[in-house]
Amino acid sequence: MLLFFVTNYALAIPPNFTTKEIKFVSEGVSLAGTVFTPNNIQAAVVIVHGSGQEKRMLNFAATLANNGIAVLTYDKRGVGESAGVYAGPEVGTNNVDFSNLNLLSLDASAAVNTLSEFLSNEKITIGLIGGSQAGWIIPMAAEKNKKVKFMTIFSGALITVKEQLRFQFYTDGDKNFWDTHPEEDARKHVFNDPDRYEFIDTDPKEILAKLSISGIWIFGGKDIQVPVKLSIEYLDVLKSKRKPYEYKLFPKLGHNTAFSDSEEPMKDAINWIKNISKLNIHK
Repeated sequence: MLLFFVTNYALAIPPNFTTKEIKFVSEGVSLAGTVFTPNNIQAAVVIVHGSGQEKRMLNFAATLANNGIAVLTYDKRGVGESAGVYAGPEVGTNNVDFSNLNLLSLDASAAVNTLSEFLSNEKITIGLIGGSQAGWIIPMAAEKNKKVKFMTIFSGALITVKEQLRFQFYTDGDKNFWDTHPEEDARKHVFNDPDRYEFIDTDPKEILAKLSISGIWIFGGKDIQVPVKLSIEYLDVLKSKRKPYEYKLFPKLGHNTAFSDSEEPMKDAINWIKNISKLNIHK
């Protein structure tokens, strides 16, 4: 199987896809994005943002499209060419409150409807892909939209938002954290530390317990933003209840699994998406 990986949007070889800039409406706001259409479409995804002021992810989309996966990537609301109000720490608002995560999941759901209409082919399986904060948003969007048939999540927490923040505050950006701290110590802080901020929390396990679509989580063992072992334990519980969820652990990688120096996480994600799509087509 031939896999193309894009490190620069100015491709050295002719791309196997075409692009079209579009706009679509979500909750009364116009969002701007780009659709990548491969010459031979095998699956389709909407890219869901992580936290921060994220514009459309062109390099990521190009890599997927060059491997036969149609993509809609868009500027987050209030960012780039998208209208609306951006919520995030840079502007003094709390982007992890349930109301904002829910709004972003509505945007992702609207993007799925837009991509579905653009492709106008019922045999193409559509899913969601993203990392970090998208680990909470993607299940919420999937619960809202039955067109979503699979989830591909890089470094997404299976714990609540408040628990994840406790862990992140405790690790304090220390890249060598796991060299000096045992798992048990980290868990004590996840479950017992006082919260620095008050907001309506989100528990992904509650939503994932309701879903029946396939999902894969790709983790890095050195992650200092998400407690990976704990998240994997929760995934194992869901799997024991016959949920079609999988995970892949890369012990030497950190939080940024999708864009690490290793091509293996992206390669695994692409192959998994293609296999899931084939299974859905033949159902």
